[in-house]
Order: sequence, then C-alpha cells, then structure tokens
Amino acid sequence: MARKQRFREEEEAAVDMTPMLDIVFIMLIFFIVTTSFVKEAGIEVNKPKAAQATKQKNANIFIAIRSDGAIWIDKQQVDVERVSAKIESLLAEQPTDVVILQADKEAKHGTVVKVMDQIKATGDNLRISIAGDQ
Repeated sequence: MARKQRFREEEEAAVDMTPMLDIVFIMLIFFIVTTSFVKEAGIEVNKPKAAQATKQKNANIFIAIRSDGAIWIDKQQVDVERVSAKIESLLAEQPTDVVILQADKEAKHGTVVKVMDQIKATGDNLRISIAGDQ
C-alpha cells in the first residue's frame, strides 16, 4: 500500500507545460505580425537646415538623393526611371501614405523634381515629405 501511495503523489506533482508554451508561441506570433519595419534609404545625405521641421510618423519609404545625383532607395542605387517601380514594390510589402525625400543640399533641383514626379506617378494618395536637419 505504501508503494502505491508514493506513486500517486509523484504523479500529482507533475506540471503540464503545454498551455504555457501555447501562450508564449501565440504571443510571439502576435508581436511578429504587428511589428512594423522601417526601411531607410541606405546612405547619409547632407541635408539643408530647416527651421520649421516636424517629425513624420509611420513613414516606411525613404528616398535619398546625393549631391552627384545618385538616387538611393532601400539601400540600392536606382535610376530616375525606376523610382516609381521600386516604390510600388515597397508599397506592396508595407503600405504607407508618406514618402520621405532626403535630398543633399548640393543636389540639383531638376533631379529632385524628377524624383517627385516619379513618386506622384506611383499614386495620387502618396504624400511627399522633404527631410531637413533640425
């Protein structure tokens, strides 16, 4: 009898970890799905100073224009004609309504306008925000 009683006590002392692991995995999936990833242009630009600069929230697309006219999106150099196609592919991954344009203060105005035209050609609902140093 004593042996049967000891076996019953050991059986009751076991804790089932399955429900806790289920909850941990569900929380992990929730955090992965709800996380938004920020994409950057991939290069540092010497932006002009801005007195009235404001921070833009929920912007996922950054376009950088260097002083030599090189255009960078998502750490890749892109031709002016390919800007619209690149933005469309980024919008398919993560929809947004704001595109941040970071132009070097020595960049030519014509290049900046061409990039802005390409952004507008992607969709009328996109807003262009020009980045400046504060």
